[in-house]
Amino acid sequence: MIGLIVRRLALLPVLLLVVYTITFMLAWALPGSAVMSDEGRAPPESVRLAIEARYGLDDPWRFYTGYLLSVSGIRWATETIKGAGGRPPEYVLDFGPSFRYEDWSVNELIGQTLPVSMTIGFAALLLALVIGLAAGAAGALRPNSWLDAGALALALVGISLPTFVIGSVLLIVFPVWLGWGSIGDWGGPGSMILPVVTLSLPFAAYIARLTRMGMIEVLGSDYVRTARAKGLSERVVFAKHALKNAFLPVLSYLGPAAAFAMTGSFVVERVFNVPGLGQHFVDAVRSKDLFVIMGVTLVFSAMLVVFNLAVDVLYRWVDPRIGS
Repeated sequence: MIGLIVRRLALLPVLLLVVYTITFMLAWALPGSAVMSDEGRAPPESVRLAIEARYGLDDPWRFYTGYLLSVSGIRWATETIKGAGGRPPEYVLDFGPSFRYEDWSVNELIGQTLPVSMTIGFAALLLALVIGLAAGAAGALRPNSWLDAGALALALVGISLPTFVIGSVLLIVFPVWLGWGSIGDWGGPGSMILPVVTLSLPFAAYIARLTRMGMIEVLGSDYVRTARAKGLSERVVFAKHALKNAFLPVLSYLGPAAAFAMTGSFVVERVFNVPGLGQHFVDAVRSKDLFVIMGVTLVFSAMLVVFNLAVDVLYRWVDPRIGS
């Protein structure tokens, strides 16, 4: 177990460097300029050139190396050790300034908006687990029944419909037709309900499918038949033998699902006007705000690796037969 954690953490800088390089090439190829804005901000030519030279936006290699030193903490460590020559950077991992959101650094932007996205994502993942496990188990226990048909219908709807369609339908039904809640208003636990439900449905659909298939396979296995032959109750067979082993595929799926859910769905945040990190990332891509694009992508990538590592550790804890 310890060896697995050490190996994964040792690979983390390498993976982030690859992600950093690919993201830089894609972001640099975007049309437009980070200094100019789609709202009409157009500084004089001399000012634009000075800003681009200050932040390395006039030379791709200088921006690549300079920003890498900042986000990796090397610049902070170097200037701290030197001591002289001014104050070291404020942040150990400095993601730079944002040109779209004036007077905001990317660190401040992430610190303000990431908790919102993670709160919605965590709640959506919990709701998806409850719905998916219940629907999948009910369908497996009563094959070809109305419960099974309902579980398959849930999976079909959740997988087939995009989140922006689900979110739009929920907005029309509840705030518009029924008058429950408001549109575009964020504040309080009530405003989280529709975004959480919308974000949870695709995850619940996959979890329901995985649970149903796993339960059907496990319930027909030899050790379950042996457990029943020993006189164990159906509740014990279901909880101790069937559900535990059928949950393993679901646990494997939770790694990437958790990373996606915790960081928030860009579309869901846009539809419900959620002040999360995903909405700012979309705006940054439109305005070619390189610092926001690079910083948010690196944070998302690091979370993906960490969540996958956590799931692998839980997988080996649940099933010790799997080697490290």
